[in-house]
Amino acid sequence: MDGGSILETIGTEIIGVMSPVSICMFLVVLIVYSLSSISSSDQQVLRTAANLVYLESPTDTTSTKLEGALLNALVFVLLITLVTFLLVILYYYRFTNFLKYYIRFSAFFVLGSMGGSICLSLIQHFNIPIDSFTFVLLLFNFTIVGVISVFSQGVPILLNQMYMVALGIIVAAWFTKLPEWTTWVVLVALALYDLAAVLAPGGPLKILVELASSRDEELPALVYEARPNVGSRSGNRGPNLGLLLAGFSDGDSIELGVMSSGENVAQNGSENGEIGGVREVEIEGETSPLISDGHVANQEIRESSNESNRGRVMGREREREMEEEEERGRGIKLGLGDFVFYSVLVGRAAMYDLMTVYACYLAIISGLGCTLILLAVCRHALPALPISIALGVIFYFLTRLLMEPFVVGTSTNLLMF
Repeated sequence: MDGGSILETIGTEIIGVMSPVSICMFLVVLIVYSLSSISSSDQQVLRTAANLVYLESPTDTTSTKLEGALLNALVFVLLITLVTFLLVILYYYRFTNFLKYYIRFSAFFVLGSMGGSICLSLIQHFNIPIDSFTFVLLLFNFTIVGVISVFSQGVPILLNQMYMVALGIIVAAWFTKLPEWTTWVVLVALALYDLAAVLAPGGPLKILVELASSRDEELPALVYEARPNVGSRSGNRGPNLGLLLAGFSDGDSIELGVMSSGENVAQNGSENGEIGGVREVEIEGETSPLISDGHVANQEIRESSNESNRGRVMGREREREMEEEEERGRGIKLGLGDFVFYSVLVGRAAMYDLMTVYACYLAIISGLGCTLILLAVCRHALPALPISIALGVIFYFLTRLLMEPFVVGTSTNLLMF
């Protein structure tokens, strides 16, 4: 795809990805603000895989917090690496159904357990009048529909996208409960891991993408797909998308989708004993009762051959057009972890002030836009965390240490209105 077509289509693709990311970050900020009073009064430290080694305490020294945060980040990245390589091994030996059931169970646990806990906290905070039976019934239905929408065919893509965003919100809201030093070091470590896992020759995510591409299969993972077409996730998307969907399938479907009238003539002729669109009996010009002159037969042979060649050329052109339409119509895929850690960064900024939230949000969106532009140019899988996390962390500390004191100081001294 040339530079002009990239510039024509990149705007829609960026909006299709940035909208759900912005919604996820916005809702996480709202949850953090709503539950900030609860978290400040309840000082229980959340024990997760991100702080297995060191539990941060406000009384610890800065060096102790930094050393403990580095150990937590190292252990967390090692665990993620081991789990990802295990998934690669299972996918390589075609334990795809096991992986799908595992992901469904993970979605069930996140929506039912973690999501239910957050909903209970919000109900208690806002004093929402609801009885236990109704709450359990609503939570159960919400969870079951979410599990069904993860991998089941025939589910509208909009419903799948909504539940992917909901999963990201729930997990990010839980990760914002981590201590401050551990949060920042883990975010930086995950950005570096994402860079190596996707781009390094032996990276686990790179191997997964290459395996899925070689098998022409969807990755068995929680991935948000920003398709430009909102409809069913199955093949029944309406008559207007029939040829486009043929390009998504294997080679046989592509051939069926681009077969032209000239190729139909050749196929019908082959059923009547033709070789290459011309019957042997016509070449000899003797045995066919329908042909009385050899010159006429040769002329018809040439016309039939020319028509067949034109049909093949038109078929190749249509196939090329379909491949370009496929590239434009195929949505950008963003891993659920990207949603989570973008929102964790903004949620941590929300614990300080809104100015820092705005700065981090703009930094993350700018980094995501740069990543999508690189994706349109490179045309292969790229890590979505490094640029956005790097800009987000830099803007957080610049705003907190430099911009916020400057703005507050000038405002209190009536130097800026």
